[in-house]
Amino acid sequence: MSTGPRLDVTGDGDGGRRDLSGDRAHAGELELVDRVEPRPVVSREVGFHGRVWDVVSEVVDLGAAGRVTRDYIDHPGAVAVVALDDAGRIALVHQYRHPIGTVEWEIPAGLTDVDGEPLVLTAQRELAEETDLRADTWHHLLEVATTPGSSSERITIFLARDLHVVPEAERHTREGEELDMPLAWFPLDEVRDAALAGRIRNMTLIAGVLAACAARDAGWSTLRSATP
Repeated sequence: MSTGPRLDVTGDGDGGRRDLSGDRAHAGELELVDRVEPRPVVSREVGFHGRVWDVVSEVVDLGAAGRVTRDYIDHPGAVAVVALDDAGRIALVHQYRHPIGTVEWEIPAGLTDVDGEPLVLTAQRELAEETDLRADTWHHLLEVATTPGSSSERITIFLARDLHVVPEAERHTREGEELDMPLAWFPLDEVRDAALAGRIRNMTLIAGVLAACAARDAGWSTLRSATP
């Protein structure tokens, strides 16, 4: 162990550490919650029309900071589902994602592309279409802004429990990329450990699994009811 002099990085002169809690904002002055406060948009142009989303360029008035131009993906949003069975296993699908050239493990998910459809109903539909499963118990788990510096996408993640299989006559006919999308079950803790070890990388899956582990460890007391 070094016995040399300590480097004073705090500016207090004695090599110790000072309380930094008041350097930016005092406790209680700022609430720990995101504020939805859109700034005025001076102009807007669509630079690219896509099949699912557009790329837009907007001039935004930031007040004292002046006007800035921001290019971003105008995304419809999505839902995703952490589906847990009675044994504490999570349902995952295996899907190829071309932008990253990877076959990923993911939780069931889909776009919020039906006007006026409540998010929980979209989640229920996507779960049935991708996994042939329904759930009797639904809760909000969390909402994430995936890449707020470049996309407007928000994903609402639900927890689905008390699962049962969709009758064969009522099952969705999968087409296209969904044809080669196998379903598998893994213990929730195993998926958490795989994420922390860097073996899986899908953001929605990792956020949902970590949130589900936290909610479970709190006795599910943090969950919010999800009703249409």
